[in-house]
Amino acid sequence: MTTHARPSSDTSAELLDVFKALANPVRLQLLQWLRDPEHHFPVAEGIADPHEVGVCVSHLQAKTGLAQSTVSAYMASLERAGLVRSTRVGKWTHYRRDEERIAGIIDLLGHSL
Repeated sequence: MTTHARPSSDTSAELLDVFKALANPVRLQLLQWLRDPEHHFPVAEGIADPHEVGVCVSHLQAKTGLAQSTVSAYMASLERAGLVRSTRVGKWTHYRRDEERIAGIIDLLGHSL
């Protein structure tokens, strides 16, 4: 008989945080848009490199049509889950995907399920 180790509670909690963040369709869409920022946002109007620094929250807000506070809350949720990183440039906050962390989550998911 073969036994398999159960995922640790830390691993399960980490994955649950990610699943909760991705359960909202707008947060999932934001993460998808950030995968290719040049295609989805007016990069020429930005003040920073979208791959290095990220996309300004004002551009995210304009694309979603939601209130700035809602978009900020959504991005904070994605950041807590480790899916994006934020950078302040002056008074603006920019977000970009954390590709290394996303790859780690995919790997963790593959080993946990």
